[in-house]
Amino acid sequence: MAAAKDFVAVYPGTFDPITLGHLNVMERASRLFDRLVIGVGVNMEKSPLFDAAERIQLIRGATAHLPNVEIHEFYGLAVEFVRQCGARVMVRGVRPITDIHAELTMMMANRRLAPDVETLFMIADGELAHVSSSLIKEIAPLAGDEELGRFLPPTVVAAVREKVGAPKTEPRP
Repeated sequence: MAAAKDFVAVYPGTFDPITLGHLNVMERASRLFDRLVIGVGVNMEKSPLFDAAERIQLIRGATAHLPNVEIHEFYGLAVEFVRQCGARVMVRGVRPITDIHAELTMMMANRRLAPDVETLFMIADGELAHVSSSLIKEIAPLAGDEELGRFLPPTVVAAVREKVGAPKTEPRP
């Protein structure tokens, strides 16, 4: 009898930086699949806070407790990366209000490009469902480490702080 093939899923994104919302989806998805590949997308038209190698290191640190997670950088279409990984499932983390329309549009396009790849939408648990990398970039120059720690893994707080510096404070009268 032939050995069963691993059930592989791919979670693509920019993860600039990885948030507790991303990590929540990664942890839950890693329990559903034999292997979870985190695809760190490189978009030449964006100016990320962290380069791809830095993002991979941050994700590696945050997911060290997940033995079935791999992290790779990719260029181009996410659905093609999913196929290259030998997967048939693409995991997408979505925020309930802001992402649904765009993600449904992308899912329909991906179905046309790769009908053999299914998209699994996952919403981060309750208090993390609204967290985005864009939010982090907006608040990081103003928030202290404790506030950032409500949205980011501890090792990522330090890396973000290194990139954006200390929180800006208003002079007190």
